[in-house]
Amino acid sequence: MYGVIEGTGFEVLNPAFEACFIGHARVERLASGGRWHEGPAWFAPGRYVVWSDIPNNRMMRWDETDGSVSEFRVPANNTNGHTVDGQGRLVSCEHLTRRVTRTEHDGSIKVIADRFEGKRLNSPNDVVVKSDGSIWFTDPSYGIMMDYEGDRAESEIGACYVYRWDPASEEIAAVNKDYVKPNGLAFSPGESELFIADTGGTHEPGGPAHIRRHVVEADGKTLGPAVHFADCTNGFFDGFRFDRDGRIWTSAADGVHCLDRSGALIGKIHIPEIVSNVCFGGPKLNRLFITATSSLYSVFLNVNGAR
Repeated sequence: MYGVIEGTGFEVLNPAFEACFIGHARVERLASGGRWHEGPAWFAPGRYVVWSDIPNNRMMRWDETDGSVSEFRVPANNTNGHTVDGQGRLVSCEHLTRRVTRTEHDGSIKVIADRFEGKRLNSPNDVVVKSDGSIWFTDPSYGIMMDYEGDRAESEIGACYVYRWDPASEEIAAVNKDYVKPNGLAFSPGESELFIADTGGTHEPGGPAHIRRHVVEADGKTLGPAVHFADCTNGFFDGFRFDRDGRIWTSAADGVHCLDRSGALIGKIHIPEIVSNVCFGGPKLNRLFITATSSLYSVFLNVNGAR
């Protein structure tokens, strides 16, 4: 069956997508009232999701146990992307302070990175943690281009890089300098490859709107050359995550796009707002949480998120 399945939000573009969703499942709107929601992260022990409402300078929380919505942190330094590391600590990208931080178990905040070669970062955007404890993040200039999501400022670095923070030395290194506006990123299952979105077309006519992939070299610290993976057919790829079978579930202007391992678009989940990011959650990691312009959505799928 091809086309939109009425009342569900699912659109089948390739028969392979039919095995990814549950026929009677529906997209649910869990929260609303924000200005630009981003960066969902699932906390398994507490059964809740946190995410950013960047312009409102707050982090929000949705609780699976009772469906309640509350403010998690205010002010929040215009946080954007988040992830949870292997020890259950929150790692966050902050536009206002132009840094990456980690919230420790006692609630204290540790600065992971705020400078590269003595110069302030631009505005860290999205972040992932590798199984070795290293933290990888993108640093486009969106948070310093206007006062809406941070403070307007000039870039001290003069470019937008992708970085790796080393847990032993606690130093950062630029692992790629070849992106216009590096944005979302995620490791493939098994961590043999790192995929990175470039949204340079947002402010550069004809600029990139794609995802590229890199082989992670044997040292686990460096990346091979970028290889084109997929172009966005509606808007821009922003944040994305992998399922256990190697499919990418990524944000786009018309909803969530599902890409197979070759980069082909096999299906969509239509959302009535521009989607910014996604994460898998729930006890079985079979619930996709979706941040869109002003709302948080979710939908149960017939796939499981990669751990």
